[in-house]
Amino acid sequence: MNETASIPLDTLSQTHPYAKEFFLAIGLKDVAGHLTAKQLVSGLTDDFVEDCGLDRTQMLQHFTVFIQKMNDLRNAPQKQIDSLSIIGGRNKNGEKEDIILTLRPGDIVCVVGPTGSGKSRLLADIECLAQKDTPTGRQILVNHSIPDNEKRFSIEHKLVAQLSQNMNFVMDLTVAEFIAMHAESRMISDVEETVQRIIACANDLSGESFDRSTPVTQLSGGQSRALMIADTALLSPLPIVVIDEIENAGIDRKRALDLLVKEDKIVLMSTHDPILALMGDRRIVIKNGGIDAIVETDHQERENLKELQLIDMHMSDLRNRIRSGRRIDFDMKEYFNSTL
Repeated sequence: MNETASIPLDTLSQTHPYAKEFFLAIGLKDVAGHLTAKQLVSGLTDDFVEDCGLDRTQMLQHFTVFIQKMNDLRNAPQKQIDSLSIIGGRNKNGEKEDIILTLRPGDIVCVVGPTGSGKSRLLADIECLAQKDTPTGRQILVNHSIPDNEKRFSIEHKLVAQLSQNMNFVMDLTVAEFIAMHAESRMISDVEETVQRIIACANDLSGESFDRSTPVTQLSGGQSRALMIADTALLSPLPIVVIDEIENAGIDRKRALDLLVKEDKIVLMSTHDPILALMGDRRIVIKNGGIDAIVETDHQERENLKELQLIDMHMSDLRNRIRSGRRIDFDMKEYFNSTL
């Protein structure tokens, strides 16, 4: 404690930029940086110290612990896992899911099935790292082992980022302020560069540009989803991403998946979109609340994906024509046989 508390706060802030935040948080309006923590605390009035509910020794102890915790967070390694395993439970009829599926960083797995079949329930089981304690009775292993409670229930140690269909913001922040707040919480050294990278990436994904001064509450659904995917890929240390129906987001699906895989994320997404389904390495087929089958994407499906992507490119062009007020009054067969 003595060493940290004996360094002038301005000097300490050069390596620990959050050093003054401790004293601002307990109610000091002005922190004299030329003073050490010891000198600052010794100069506080007795009434102020009493209002804090700590004596001076405890205050210095808390300050030292705060600095250490912030330093640990800044130097913490990225959360990496070697594998995620899904051990089957049961469907709505109580019939056993006789399956063990192991995923590794860079894998893309799609979850398919009729509406209401249980796709979101599987994603929720993965998000909470279920241990036979959800309605499905499934178990999720990390690196072939049962995850400890810190990984399951602690926000600080969680492993799974979840992107839902509805990404509505309620906070009164600009896009730049939102990203900066996240970057600062991760102890990122160059916050401004991170803000610029994520905004550029999000605009690339959405195709519907916004700038750093745009309030997050004014982002469209597609812009919000693009921002969160870029933030998750480039800033979040969480190694597993679960996405609920990315096709409804109005973003470039292929670029979004390529970005997440490039960052060595394990990606699981529920989808009704055949293009997204064929982009995945495997498809988990859900029926009646249970895993009915695992389908590996084969060579012919990869070839068919190329044709589907051409069709999708044409459909995107047609949507842009409609949005810009142009007519679609040409030979459609000839149009679809052309290469845009």
